[in-house]
Formats: sequence, C-alpha cells, structure tokens
Amino acid sequence: MVRAGVRRLLDIRRTRLSLALVGLWLLAACVAVRQANEVLDRPEDRRLPDLDAWLGPNGVLHLPGSLYDADARGTTFGGTPFAGWVLRPLTRAAENTLGVAWTVATLLIVAAIAVVVARAVPGLRTRRARLLATPLIITLLVVSLPVRGNLSLGQLSLLPVLLALPAMLRPAPGRVASIAMGVAAALHPAMLLFAVYLWLTGKQRAAANATATFLGCTALAWVTMPHDSFTYWVHHVAGAGLGGDADALSNQSLHGLLLRVGLSGPLEIALVVLLSAAVLWFGVPRAVAYAKDGQALLGAALAGCVMVAVSPVSWQHQQLWILFVAVARLGARQTDRMVWPVAVFMIMTFDSKTLVWNKLAAVRTIADNGPLLLAIASACAVPFITRASAKWSPRAMPQGVADTSRFAWIPALPFGWRPLSRPNLLLELLMIRVGYQVYSFIRASVPDQRRVAEDHGQQIIDLEKFLHIDVERGLNHFVAEIGWLQSSMNFFYETFHFIVPLTILAILYVRKPAAYRSARTVLSVATLTGLVGFWLYPLAPPRLMPGYDYIDTVHGVQDLNNPDFGALTKISNQYAAMPSLHVGWSLWCGLMILAIAPKGWRWLGLLYPLSTTIVVMGTANHWIMDAVGGAAVVTLGFLVQYLLTGRSAFSVDPVAVPVADTAEAGPGEGIGAADAISTPVTVGAGKSAVITRSSESKPDDSDSRDDPDKRPVSRKS
Repeated sequence: MVRAGVRRLLDIRRTRLSLALVGLWLLAACVAVRQANEVLDRPEDRRLPDLDAWLGPNGVLHLPGSLYDADARGTTFGGTPFAGWVLRPLTRAAENTLGVAWTVATLLIVAAIAVVVARAVPGLRTRRARLLATPLIITLLVVSLPVRGNLSLGQLSLLPVLLALPAMLRPAPGRVASIAMGVAAALHPAMLLFAVYLWLTGKQRAAANATATFLGCTALAWVTMPHDSFTYWVHHVAGAGLGGDADALSNQSLHGLLLRVGLSGPLEIALVVLLSAAVLWFGVPRAVAYAKDGQALLGAALAGCVMVAVSPVSWQHQQLWILFVAVARLGARQTDRMVWPVAVFMIMTFDSKTLVWNKLAAVRTIADNGPLLLAIASACAVPFITRASAKWSPRAMPQGVADTSRFAWIPALPFGWRPLSRPNLLLELLMIRVGYQVYSFIRASVPDQRRVAEDHGQQIIDLEKFLHIDVERGLNHFVAEIGWLQSSMNFFYETFHFIVPLTILAILYVRKPAAYRSARTVLSVATLTGLVGFWLYPLAPPRLMPGYDYIDTVHGVQDLNNPDFGALTKISNQYAAMPSLHVGWSLWCGLMILAIAPKGWRWLGLLYPLSTTIVVMGTANHWIMDAVGGAAVVTLGFLVQYLLTGRSAFSVDPVAVPVADTAEAGPGEGIGAADAISTPVTVGAGKSAVITRSSESKPDDSDSRDDPDKRPVSRKS
C-alpha cells in the first residue's frame, strides 16, 4: 500500500494536473481579490453607489419614504419594487460591513455561475476538464465589464442570472428551478422573455411556474409597496428612466443606441418597437433551435442577447448573457475555433478606447456600441455550427514529435497540444492586442516606488563598480556630445523595439508556421517574466537616478521635483528597468535571424542585439545589468518552450505528424471506437508516433499540397 501511494504521488500526469489546477485557482483568487480590493478601496462617495443611495448621516443605511424619491444627490433606486422589498432588511446594516459582505457575495455568485456554465459547455465532458475550466471561467467572468460594473455599483443583476440558468440548462427543470426563474424575472422584468423561451423549447410546465412566480412576487410588492409599484410599472413604464440616463454608453440596448445617435420622441419609440420586433422574430427561433440541437448554454445565451437588445435599459452590469455566446462554435478547423471566443472576450472586457485607435466618428460609434452589436449579430446572424454538421468536429492538425529525453515529464504538454500548422491570422492579431493590453496594464499598475527604485539603482551601481563594468556614464556622455549619433540612437530606441519583432513574427508566420508557434511561446514567456521583474524589483534607470549626471537623450531633462512627473509615472511605469525587454526582445530577434536567415544575412542576428544593448545604455535608459536580465528572461523562455513541447525552438523544419481529432464527434459523425485503427508511424531516426484513423474514410489532405509543414509523413508498416 505504501509503494502504491508513492507511485500515485510520482505519477507525472496526476502531478501536472494538480499543479495546473492549483495554478488556475490561484489565478482566479488573485483576480477576484484584486477586483474586490479595487472596489472597497474607493472613497465612500464612489463605492457601491446603488447601495450608497440609502446611506444615512451616521453611516447606517436607511430607506427613504419611497424607493424612487431622489435624495440630496439626485440618486434613486433603479431596481424593481420587489427588489426593494427584498433589500429592505439590509437598511439596518452598517454601510461598511454591508459593502464588504455585498462584494464577497457578488464574487460567490460569480463562482456559482462559473460552476453551472462549466457543466454545460459542450466540449467539457469529463470531470477533469470541468475542474480545469471552472477557475478559468471565473477569471474571465471577474475581469469582464458586466461583473466589474456589478462589483462597482452594488447591483442585483448577477443574482437573476444565477437564478435563471438552472431552468434554462436542465432538460427537465424541476419546480425549484422554475420558481427561481420566476424570482429572477421579478428582480429583472426583461427576463420574463425567458418564460417564452422555456415554453418554445418544450418546458411548458417550467414556463408556467416561472410566470406564476413572477406574478406572485410582483403582486406581493404591490400589496406592501403600492406607491412604489405604481411609480415603477406605470409612471416609469417598467423602470425606464430609473438608475441613470438612458442615452449613457453603459445602456447597451436599442433604445440607448437610438438616443445616442440623436433620435427622440415618437420616431425613436417607433423605431425601437420595429427593431425590437425584428430581433425577437429572428433571435428567439434561433435560440430555440440551438437549444433543441443540444446546445443548451448557447440557446440560453442567445435568448439573453435578445433580452439585452430589446430591453429599454440594459446597463453594463446586466450584459453577462452576451459573454456566454463565447461557447458557440465557428470555423471548420481547430486553428479557427478560438477566434470567436477571443473576440467576444475582448468586446466584453475592454472599453471602446482600448479596442480601437481610430478617431473617426463612425469607427468610434461602432466601438462604443460593441456589446449591443455583438448581441444582435449573435442572436440574429452569426451561423453557429450545429451538432449534426460535418464541421462540428474540426479537421485534424499536424502535430509535433518531441525529441527523446531521459526525463518522463518532458514534454509537459500532451501530444495533441503541440500543433505545427499555421494558426489563424485573425486570432493571432486578437491575441497580440489582448497581450499588449495586459502587458500595458500590468506595467502601469506597478505601484510608484520611487525611493525603493532609487535604492535598487544604487545597488546596481555598486555591483557594476565592483565588477568594473560601469560603462554607462561614459557611453552616455559620448553619445550626447555627437549630434548625429544621439539622433540615430534616439530613432533606433523609439522605432525598432516593436517593428523588428513584429516583422520577424510575420516572416515566421508566412514561411515557417511551426517555428512561429515556438518563437511566439518564447517571446510570450520572456515578456511575462519581465513583468514579474518590474513588479518585484522596481529599478530606476540611469536617466532617473538623482545625484548622477546622466543625460536623457530621448525624453529630455526630467525634473523629479516637478509635480507633473507624478502624472507621468501614472501613465507609464518609469521604474520598469529590470529586466530590459529592449535587450531581451532584440536577443530573441537575433537568435531567430540566425535560425532562419540566409547565410549572407546571419550577421544581422549578432549585430542587432549588440546594437540594442549599446543604444539602451547610450540613451541612459538601462544599465548593463538590465541587459543581463533581458538575456536571462529570453533564456528562460527557450527553456520553458522546450519543457512544454520537447523540441527546440530553433527547429524551423520539424516533422509534421497528422493526427485525427476524435474527441468531439457529433451524432453519426467522427470515428467510432470499434472502427478506429491505431497505426504506428516511423517519423525519423529513433522517433515514432501513433496515428488513429477510421477504417471507413481516408484522411483529408486537401490543404496539404500548398503548405510543406502540413504534408503527411510517409508511413512504414
């Protein structure tokens, strides 16, 4: 028994799964804690404004004479009378205690939603997959705009989502689930549309119970709060006009869109009715069709998109349904499948100023209304793949073969996770945009630690003097005294840092797709490691070290005592010097040039990183030890890439082994267990793989003729 237990502990696969699970849950916890801390650290006048509307003079919540009577600040309650009736007991709670409890409860609701969603995602059939997916879904939900808006405002919108999901996802919802749906509609009346959805999907009893519960809760609020109920349902027409201006950007509904473009009055109302009828006409049948196809989560998400579009007001924190359409499938190849989820995540996570750079009015209007346009397109137009389609199971991709290793845990990634085919270009561009946004956010979020950074700078100076490598000052003054040299280095520093890596990535993508994947992994790991270095070891560059006469040739003289310098540090972290990503990226570029360039041009692979190192020191932006740190993070990137894939990143022409994808075949499609044939394939000296193929069909190599990296290898019996 002891030996068996030890073997289980040493099982590499179990260990990797456990480490991945712990890492994902730690990531989810860190993101959740950070969002909660951001809300609770706000000043009292900006924290949970919806709850703050009831704040009394002594820090105790109180309920005014009417829910919808504006207080001295003009703030009113934006929920239904039933929601006010439910929250009335909270008026006796202290505001600080309630704020913490409310924020924690909201995060718990998000976690519960993630658990329910993970069980309903079509591709997550095993318990192991759901365990890994749940913390990832929590992370994505917490950073999305709907959840961040809910956390900031203290709204109830996430609770109705949790209450409605069980009835919409279960094949035969019970009485409890249908009653919960009715309570959700009583809290958010637009969700009454889901009762129609349940009826059309064959869940008539659940729809009837949900409608009866909604009517009962609303009647209870009428009896106990008649004045407020009349104000909400009659005077404001189901809450329209409460909780903020309807033309605000946070109102992502057709009504809000038309108000923002300048329409008003009877014409605007007529257009809202006409467009809402069109969305209902096209959207609801599509949602029902996908639900009957076995994609319950997609059907619920499309019904939620319809609700968001036709509701008079759909505030930012009520748009969580749009995020669920990320589970839909688009594309016939594995390389295309992630484009749609990434696009949905970007639209529902980043604001319009982040998504687009263009200042044209038309482009800005589209970006400002991105969630609404995404909801309408998803509900009415985007052709999602059905389970009966031949495209449900994507075409197989060529897989890489790992080099032989004496360690069993190399490679760490499973065989099917080491593709060699060319990835989707749109997906790559979206991922670059997301990655750069995360990079900029983390770099700018490093706390201002000027004193600590200067102390670290002195440590670097002392270390370099001890090693007799303190050459930065002499080089900097030499450059500053020669005008053309200074101008050239400034241009080099500001221009080549992004242009050269992007150019090399483009060349690799077009000519060496397998090498592109490996090189991209190395660069990503190096950059992420650099962000960790910025956070853990803030370091003042030479140009910002007081008491030393370094000359900032790029930015000009910086007065550290000028109050504007503090504003500059909030825009960009001035103390992100260790490691030098300028040097790290240039070293990566040089190594890639040495690997792919013709012999006559390989000298650029040595010249470019050397030139970058001289430039960053000559312009007083980095120490020579920063360059060492940059080389270290790139080395770590190459090491991680090898540990994951088991092959060198310099293998620009690796052997491609096509592997059939049988994980998720639709009904009547794919490869049955009885028909599958496992064929050992010789892939080179000392290397082998197993290819599983159907006995009834031949592999589709129609797209292999144009791409040498996709050509199947010859097989020996």
